[in-house]
Amino acid sequence: MDRDMLFAGYNFGPMVSHELLKNMILKNTRKIAPFKGIVYTGLLAIMACCTNSSALAQSGHVNPWAPVEVGPLPPIASLTDGMWLKGDLHVHSIHSKDASNNSVAKIIAFCKSVGMDYIGITDHDNHVNGDVAHNTWADPEFKSDSVLLLYSAEWTTTRGHGNAFSAKPYDHQRLYDVRDQRDVVVGAVKKELGIHLSANHPSGKDHFGFSYDMVESIEVWNSAIWSKNANAIMIWDDMLSSGRKLTGRGGSDSHHGTPDSPDKATKNSYQAKANYVGTPTTWVFAKARTTQAVIDALTNGRVSVSANPYAPRVEFYADLDQDGKMDMMMGDDAKATGKPVKFRVQLTGNTSPDSTYKVSVVKNGDPFGTYKATGKTPVVEFTDTPATLGRTYYRVVVEGPPTAYPQVPGSMALSGNMVGLSNPIYFNFDPNF
Repeated sequence: MDRDMLFAGYNFGPMVSHELLKNMILKNTRKIAPFKGIVYTGLLAIMACCTNSSALAQSGHVNPWAPVEVGPLPPIASLTDGMWLKGDLHVHSIHSKDASNNSVAKIIAFCKSVGMDYIGITDHDNHVNGDVAHNTWADPEFKSDSVLLLYSAEWTTTRGHGNAFSAKPYDHQRLYDVRDQRDVVVGAVKKELGIHLSANHPSGKDHFGFSYDMVESIEVWNSAIWSKNANAIMIWDDMLSSGRKLTGRGGSDSHHGTPDSPDKATKNSYQAKANYVGTPTTWVFAKARTTQAVIDALTNGRVSVSANPYAPRVEFYADLDQDGKMDMMMGDDAKATGKPVKFRVQLTGNTSPDSTYKVSVVKNGDPFGTYKATGKTPVVEFTDTPATLGRTYYRVVVEGPPTAYPQVPGSMALSGNMVGLSNPIYFNFDPNF
């Protein structure tokens, strides 16, 4: 045996120098070579003793960040005083230099034709040096008598992209100017502006390379191509499991519209028939039909995402006392009581009565259970007991037959069997984290 290997990796504590002890024992073993096995055995005993003493010295450590019982949480908002509104939170108009045949008027008219309630036109701010207010928002076509228009832009930086959302105009130039500063500076400016900041395509080429502590939501479903979002979902689960209550949202990230005439077509014009407004569609349970209510619902997480505006909406509820009445929905946070909770998943809207939907429940980032839902209004119920100490969350993914989207027919093949997903229902999440 190599004698240096015998001593490697052991810590003899502050009382005895590792090197000194090794030299002392090796010096003596030269004199009593016949008893080498005995000496080595004794040495191992000394090492074990020192190691155990070290472990005992650490037994009094108390982790100041260990889970503790959360205090009173804010009351849960009404489950009936509100309305479901649908829209797209990531769309580019011709004010983005990499977009084509997609004027603001064309986007709004399309939204109206497919029943969208709101739209976030998120043009790249670096294409106008941050001056979104005098470009997209100042466009004479930026108006509608039926579709709610969010004041938004894609914050485009060397460390990735994010979408800013607001119910009213804000000084986006300030956010653009600090794009290369440290997160603490960016976060302070974002807070002063009072905007909702969302991480875009977190696992893509232009992934969000900033701290997730300064965003309220994350784009977990980007474009009609559902399969490319697996890593985004993984990042979302990581953030949720670590206590960050981030809303999962969708966004088509569409850049190209249908040309008005063949001569205006570009090499990317085909995309309008495969990925356009509403692929996917983000639903928010808003208290009113206003832009501020949309932003608030997005921040609070009362949100689900569907493959397109005609696909069924995933709704996720919980009955805390099992009295048959639902007490909370996705996005809500309650204190665990140690008693079982009954959960309900239902699909609302354009379902296929003769089809079977696969409902997958995720608990704390891990698969919890898979259920089948059928009928005109597919419903699944399950029961579980959230931990009384520490955080617990549940979210839902639904797969099934694709829903036709006649205006964007190519999107069905890209989304596959993905129907929709919910945001989590939370237990013991600290609202001040």
